[in-house]
Amino acid sequence: MNRKSLVLPAVVGLLAPVLAACGGSDSGSSGGNAIKVGTTDTFTATKDAPAPLDPAYAYDVGTWNILRQTVQTLMIQPKGEGDPVPEAAQSCGFTDSGNERYACTLRGGLKFANGDKVTAADVKYSIDRARAINAEGGPVGLLSTIDTVETHGDNEVIFHLKTADATFPFKLSTPVAGIVNPDDYEKNKLRDGFDVDGSGPYTLSTDVKDNAIVTATFTKNPNYKGVLKVNNTKVQMVSFKDAAAMGAALDKGDIDVMTRTMSPEQIQKLSDSTDDNEDLVEMSGLEIRYLAFNTDAKSVKDKAVRQAMAQLINRGELVSKVYGTQAEPLYSLVPASITGHSNSFFNKYGDPSTAKAKALLTRANITTPVKLTLHYTTDHYGSATAKEFKILQQQLNDSGLFDVSIQGTKWDAYIPAERKGRYDVWGMGWFPDFPDADNYLAPFLDADNFLKLPYRNSRIINTLIPDSRREADRLAAASDLTSIQDIVAEDVPLIPLWQGKQYVAARDNVTGTAYALNSSSTLQLWELGRGVSG
Repeated sequence: MNRKSLVLPAVVGLLAPVLAACGGSDSGSSGGNAIKVGTTDTFTATKDAPAPLDPAYAYDVGTWNILRQTVQTLMIQPKGEGDPVPEAAQSCGFTDSGNERYACTLRGGLKFANGDKVTAADVKYSIDRARAINAEGGPVGLLSTIDTVETHGDNEVIFHLKTADATFPFKLSTPVAGIVNPDDYEKNKLRDGFDVDGSGPYTLSTDVKDNAIVTATFTKNPNYKGVLKVNNTKVQMVSFKDAAAMGAALDKGDIDVMTRTMSPEQIQKLSDSTDDNEDLVEMSGLEIRYLAFNTDAKSVKDKAVRQAMAQLINRGELVSKVYGTQAEPLYSLVPASITGHSNSFFNKYGDPSTAKAKALLTRANITTPVKLTLHYTTDHYGSATAKEFKILQQQLNDSGLFDVSIQGTKWDAYIPAERKGRYDVWGMGWFPDFPDADNYLAPFLDADNFLKLPYRNSRIINTLIPDSRREADRLAAASDLTSIQDIVAEDVPLIPLWQGKQYVAARDNVTGTAYALNSSSTLQLWELGRGVSG
């Protein structure tokens, strides 16, 4: 029989004013041996990035998946879809009609894993610390609308915002808003290495070799109080050098679950398999891939060059040759399933056309072929990335208008180089911090964008983003969101390529795999348990 399961998507991106109360939930446990989860994510401490797991610094899906298990946040995204719900908080909500004052009351009896009491002062310390450190390329932009943080007693935290922000409850569900113990995290300094301490559902211990995590062990935190039910006592996350090694480990039973990043070939093989010992779960995904531009770089400074590339790239061919049914062409930074999506790039450029691209370059007096290098990371988004960039190279070069070379670099060197402005054009993926159109636009286009892009559009920054955040009803924000997407298609500081589905493969005796990932690709290890094989 075909063991593939499908988790149906829900409509996402609909926010409402949040004023919710949520009672505590006792954490369950299934006992038994540790559930072993495989990943190709790498967790490396380097000279350029010595503090990969500090909530004030970490800003990629892999490190966030560690932090979400260990560092508690006031709010949390539910295991299905919908608005965030209180987690470390008992209740949270806007207390004014303008969405500029947000108050939370902490859940009673909160403790850090070491037994220390969690107070409102700790919440304020954690938020203020992340804002003060302001780590380059980090997640601090998610806190940019905060003006001040106030506490009333030990249990009440009040956020005064600079401007209305209907997405703020979602931002409080992200690891940058994680509550840390001042005894473990210095106020103005990142915490180097791989130690993480918090009040989340698990504690963390790591097996490290050559400054990289080999195995991360998550042990159920007996002091945890929150909304989550923990269905196991221990989970081990094992890092593999590639998808093939991870798949072989699943086949042998050395691991129980396989997550990101499986290769397209593995996914197809598992989908077609009649092996009753392994299940493949397919879920809706909000991951996107895109090209980013250093618009100050000589090779791509002229908008016509970037527009010509947008005119030439054949997304349909790219997806079909590399990812098949596992991805879809994307014509905006905002995925098609998110409220506010607009096919702005298709509306402007239509089908790929060499003639139209040539006309763009000719009108701008650009000498052809335009020589440039496309950079990509070899080990972060899966083995198919290299093939993807070879096809992009071929599409651009076959036009005769470009002379493109490609260069792959490992992630631990790739990100520091990107942040230092060494690339003119580079490929990236984006796993949303929360499922709202704002999170596909502001992180790239706002004044404090995490990529440190030199591109600035005053209308986007000063008017459209702030105006869109005032609308608790995201349908009402659609006009502003569409305008942002149209400006991006015109100026091309980034080119969206595709959006993908997400998959989990597991041995047949593992339960909870349907909720192992949410739509934002958040790994929810607490959902996993052991059942009866067969």
